[in-house]
Amino acid sequence: MTRLTDELTKHMEKNRKRKFVKDERLNKWFDGSELTADIQKLKKIFSAAGLGRGDVVFMCLDNSAVYLPINQALWQLGVVAHPVSATTSTVELVKDYRENNYLAMIFEPQTATAFMKFSELARQDVKLNTFEDLVIFNKKNLVNNNKVKTPLESSYGWILNTSGTTGKPKKVGLTHEMMWRAAQYDLISHRLTSKDTVLIVMPMFHINAQELIVISTLLTDGKLVIAPKFSAHKFWPQILDNNVTWSSVVPTIVTILLKNETANAAFSPNHKLRFIRCASAILSINRQKEFTERYGVPILEGYGMTESCSQCTLNPLDHIKLGSVGKPFHTDVAIMQENEFTTEPDIHGEIAVRGDHVITDYLDHHPESFKAGWLKTGDLGYFDQDGYLWLDGRQKDIINHGGEKVSPAVVEMVISELDFVKDVAVVPIPNPVYGENVAAAIIDESTDLKIQAEHKSKILEYTETHLAKYRRPTEIFFVKDFPRNATGKILRSQLADSLINLQ
Repeated sequence: MTRLTDELTKHMEKNRKRKFVKDERLNKWFDGSELTADIQKLKKIFSAAGLGRGDVVFMCLDNSAVYLPINQALWQLGVVAHPVSATTSTVELVKDYRENNYLAMIFEPQTATAFMKFSELARQDVKLNTFEDLVIFNKKNLVNNNKVKTPLESSYGWILNTSGTTGKPKKVGLTHEMMWRAAQYDLISHRLTSKDTVLIVMPMFHINAQELIVISTLLTDGKLVIAPKFSAHKFWPQILDNNVTWSSVVPTIVTILLKNETANAAFSPNHKLRFIRCASAILSINRQKEFTERYGVPILEGYGMTESCSQCTLNPLDHIKLGSVGKPFHTDVAIMQENEFTTEPDIHGEIAVRGDHVITDYLDHHPESFKAGWLKTGDLGYFDQDGYLWLDGRQKDIINHGGEKVSPAVVEMVISELDFVKDVAVVPIPNPVYGENVAAAIIDESTDLKIQAEHKSKILEYTETHLAKYRRPTEIFFVKDFPRNATGKILRSQLADSLINLQ
């Protein structure tokens, strides 16, 4: 056993008779005995299939309580969980299997049908307390059935894919020791206790839900309410009905909650929320202030990534600085400029991180992403005089307009201050003279062309007084939505291509 598996097992036993996990899909609460029964049943299945330390199990599932027993069953055997987005097509899943030759895979029935053609796979239909029709595939007649079936601190618990917004995702291996440490930092910085109940609306294949929420909550004996996905009209009822004290979202969800009439009608000030956690992209100060003032809930912004097994910085609960992603927490964070690393204020450059919860290489080896023990994040930012980190956007997203470098995040922050703008994304559009023009794609609640023309004039007028000339958008488009990946991040290259076609 590792510290991670040992403590998770102890907390499961401690809560044997206590209902502390709710699956909203089933509208059912589970206690520790029900979850433990599922863990033991899955361990027997995985062990009988010949799985052991270091083997990787591929899984594609919607949000549900079954993630908890699956993960813990695998980890107790030293087996690695490799979850991917539930929105992944069966074509992609089959391709992944052929490329990686997984010894076992876990699916829902509708997905499993795509793998029935592989004669080397044995199928088991498993009924659990947390999931009635789970499908597990494993390779028939594994050569080595005497594998070690215990983990080491250095054993991988997860293999997770990075977001992959511009290219093929990188594979991140996170060890039991890293996962345990990251969870300790998460639960301390968020001041989590057994009195907390968290609502999960983020996808559970992602580091945010799995590490920041699930493991840290289990280690503090808190309660988990698992929603299949975010729903604007269900969000506030889920918060109120389950006495939720915190949740984790992305800026897009904040905007939807502010703009959606049904969501606002369902809101009640009788909630017990301590805070809403927000990360993944830059949240405008105006949106943050509006949310806090309307709902009486502070938004806690932080900065983290899959590679750091969760967060690197966080706003202190009693010293939130609007617009900032907070201060480093048990993580070394520096600004890299001209191959030097500094924490001095007001120096802009690439953010670099290191720590005992940060990877030192990718599984598919990308040495260019590391320098002198630091992980180069590709994000741009700076520290202020108080040691708070501020983001300037992604290095790869910088627009070159006539030699002037434009950060889309800066332009987006200004445009998002206009009330009629539901969401905005700024991308480059090729220009024969300036190289790249600054193009703003706007999600506007109005579909009336006359009103959109008025809104365009207001955007141009507003940016003229709030942005330097080279940063002002020269192209403005109104769109229904942005192309996004499974975690909600904008696929900027796809968006740029679609805007070029609209010219």
